[in-house]
Amino acid sequence: MNRIETKKQKIVNAKTLIVAIDISKTTDMGYCRCPSGEEMKSFEFSNNIEGFRTLWDRICWMKLSHHLEEVVVGFESTGAYGEPLVHYLRQKPVKLVQVNPMHTKRIKELEGNSPGKTDRKDPKVIADIISLGHALTVVVPEGAAAELRKLTLARERGIQRRTALYNQLQDLVFSLFPEFMQVLKDIKTKSAHYLLRNYPRPQDIRECGVEPLGSILKRVSRGKLGSAQAQALYEAAAESVGLREGTQGIVLEIEEILSALEACNRFIEKLEEEMLPHLEQIPYRDSLLSVKGIGVITVAGLVGEVGDFRHFHTLREVMKLAGLDLFEISSGNHTGNRHISKRGRPLLRKLLYFAAINTVRKGGIMHASYQRHLDKGMPKTKALIAIARKLLRVLFALVRDHSQYVQSYSKKEVLKLAA
Repeated sequence: MNRIETKKQKIVNAKTLIVAIDISKTTDMGYCRCPSGEEMKSFEFSNNIEGFRTLWDRICWMKLSHHLEEVVVGFESTGAYGEPLVHYLRQKPVKLVQVNPMHTKRIKELEGNSPGKTDRKDPKVIADIISLGHALTVVVPEGAAAELRKLTLARERGIQRRTALYNQLQDLVFSLFPEFMQVLKDIKTKSAHYLLRNYPRPQDIRECGVEPLGSILKRVSRGKLGSAQAQALYEAAAESVGLREGTQGIVLEIEEILSALEACNRFIEKLEEEMLPHLEQIPYRDSLLSVKGIGVITVAGLVGEVGDFRHFHTLREVMKLAGLDLFEISSGNHTGNRHISKRGRPLLRKLLYFAAINTVRKGGIMHASYQRHLDKGMPKTKALIAIARKLLRVLFALVRDHSQYVQSYSKKEVLKLAA
């Protein structure tokens, strides 16, 4: 079996103009360098269409005046600030690359033998990294994948806001009625939300009474809770050590947080609904969904983060994108332990980690592999990372081979092509 290895591609030759850009919120810094070493002094341009046109005019002038054939434009990974410029340059005849900010930080002393960092120096350092061949491919999702990325990022921000709201709610409840969470263990349930909205203080619970409280709990929880929890909550309220004065502000804030949580949950549900029609447009979706334990939302997030699995030629490339590639620090007789680099996209890594948790449960497709790791003495977290890496290998192979996952097959089978 032939093994395909990832090779460093040489993107700069004797006819290539290197353009390096240090991106910021309002004003970017550009720099041009020819293969002969001639350069254009660092220049500023605005982060708008006029500034982009100024940049392109300078690139064209530099290319024509030095009789160059290709243009490579490189920049640091800067998140949202660089997206408008990237989409503008994608419509131009240039090759886009990006550099790791960590590389810029560590190699900056090569420029002028100084540890100094300035906006005019940074693009020169970026150009040095590109010249050395350490630039990275720019992954820009297109079409349905682009929509899935933005929907996934919006959902992730919504989940973060919801988590922050729950943390605030717990702090307020602990001040007002600390025994509440000892009786109702999960503050995220509908029963807890109903009681906090209508009976937030201990005296409100006592005024309600045990029997009416039991009926309310039984109705709201659909029979999961009842008189036993109502009695425990009533007794806790009778001897509560919560605040007795200055509670009006806490009650109002609890009501506001509950309303914000409802709005946040509706927003997340709407985002998940919007993902479905875009996922239908992904030609290899059935291959990814054929893996038991990986659902629609996870697949939508993976496609959004990766962009298009088919654009990657080797497993190593997509493994690095996820930050799941391994490294070790060894010297002489010392051999260090291997760790994941965490240099890739953190949300992609998170999605794979939670997918690993689903697949290692009893009856899951990775349960046996997970147990073998644990039997060898591997910590649980490390074992889950190993499963996440294995899942990524499986998903990449399914897309590459246009096949669907078959669990525990003992003989060669003809797999159906994915739709």
